Amino acid sequence: MNKAEVLEIKKQFTPDRCTIDKICGCYVDHEKNKRMVSKEAFMSIPEEEMFKYLDIFQHTLTGTFGKNLISLEFPLDQEEEGGTQEFLLKLRDSHLEDDALIDEFYDRIIGNYVNGENYYIVLVHAVYDIPTVTTDGIEMDDSSENVYDYMLCSICPVKLSKAALGYNESKNTIEDRFRDWVVEGPTKGFLFPAFIERNADIHNMLYFSKKPDDIQPEFIQAMFGGVAPTSAPEQKTFFNNVVSDTIGDDADYDIMRNIHENLQTMMDDHAGDDEPLELMKKDLRDLLTDSGVPEEKMDYFDKNYENYAGEEDYPLLATNVANTRKFDIETPDVVIKVKPDRADLVETKYIDGRQCIVIAVDDHIEVNGINVRTFVQK
Repeated sequence: MNKAEVLEIKKQFTPDRCTIDKICGCYVDHEKNKRMVSKEAFMSIPEEEMFKYLDIFQHTLTGTFGKNLISLEFPLDQEEEGGTQEFLLKLRDSHLEDDALIDEFYDRIIGNYVNGENYYIVLVHAVYDIPTVTTDGIEMDDSSENVYDYMLCSICPVKLSKAALGYNESKNTIEDRFRDWVVEGPTKGFLFPAFIERNADIHNMLYFSKKPDDIQPEFIQAMFGGVAPTSAPEQKTFFNNVVSDTIGDDADYDIMRNIHENLQTMMDDHAGDDEPLELMKKDLRDLLTDSGVPEEKMDYFDKNYENYAGEEDYPLLATNVANTRKFDIETPDVVIKVKPDRADLVETKYIDGRQCIVIAVDDHIEVNGINVRTFVQK
């Protein structure tokens, strides 16, 4: 799935567009006991509750592709009888009317989801009548040829509200506030089947993880089959290791700044793409070469790459390896933070026989919130 396809489904989670017909829930305590199960027509729940649920569903489809939103393709063996895809298809096609299937679904999550606290599993079914879109991008709400029959699951932590004082209006007193269990935003979830090229694709699904470094590969494997994709932090570590091992002790500031700037340029050039920018082995090699890594160092690139990835290409999402929000320079005693697009203001020079970091300054310097005068060259 891409950004446009996710956005189209997220738009359905509003009161005026909602097509959810059934909602099921299971409250699980920290000892993996089912404390409550529920099933009802979505449109029958109170309006205020409905708004809160819709907000949860929107957040289950929010985040960066490759970090929070991960596309998963079912292995062929999981599409056969007894496979994970076949089970999810049965559950979807039941329109969440089969209690035994729903209970088995809860059991699969409870048995494999790693969580030491209470949580709430929310599962909904919806049928979206896909409007025809004209060549100029206008939706024809009264014209549709396909429907998107899907399920969305959200797993939300349930935590005890904080202790605090509160105002008791009936007694006109300040007293200890009653603490209750609060359902928070989702930390895990999935959309099945995927919505690709504006239609259902039962061979794929979209997985959500609030924390990119906690995608829980074992949970993915148990619920959906196949090997979980590499997490964003793991991709960053792979990138750093290959770059560091290739450049070796000859890494200098200019090369690292060039890598940063060239990566940013590549991402800017693909900013309008629906699909996230991927860096394959050849792309990474070209990036290092274009950034000034000496040719004799690039002779070690293939070996260093294979040390971490083997003989296969190891696709890296540019958003997972590039620091677009910061450009930090660190020494044992000093940390310099530079705006990512102004790395050109910093350079290295040898002054009096010592390597120094030199920062270009115009007319404003501030120290601990106080403006200080700039130096005037005599």
